[in-house]
Amino acid sequence: MSQDPSPPPQYFGRFPRSLDAKKRVAIPSAWVSGEGVEFHVVPHPMEGYLMVMGREELANWKKVFQDLPMTPQERRMAIREISSEAHAVTTDKQGRILLPESHCEEAGLAGDVVFVGAESRFEIWAKDRHDATRAASREIFKRAAELSGL
Repeated sequence: MSQDPSPPPQYFGRFPRSLDAKKRVAIPSAWVSGEGVEFHVVPHPMEGYLMVMGREELANWKKVFQDLPMTPQERRMAIREISSEAHAVTTDKQGRILLPESHCEEAGLAGDVVFVGAESRFEIWAKDRHDATRAASREIFKRAAELSGL
């Protein structure tokens, strides 16, 4: 009898961290254990943070792009873009990843950052950008809670 595959990882919570001079940052220990865990880092195209996801999640997004109401050429271009932006990173013995310099520049990452769980992936925000968007996010959450009866 075959065993069910392990469920995909899930990421919850918010964790302050600091980038070192080499652009390394420690992933929260609740999210990763040990050395050699691979992630893909992709700058969000509109919101100014880094999306970090496993290979399966990246493949899921490519599938989502296939079903969008776009021309075949636009779909190819979107898949090409996410694939070319997705840089593989691997945890070291301290649970750190080395972020691509170009991605850090695009997301404004230097010094203090915030890891934000987003269920099937996590995000890395510059602390100042995260703080600036937090109030709006809280208001949207309050509205969703009210509308849903939470």
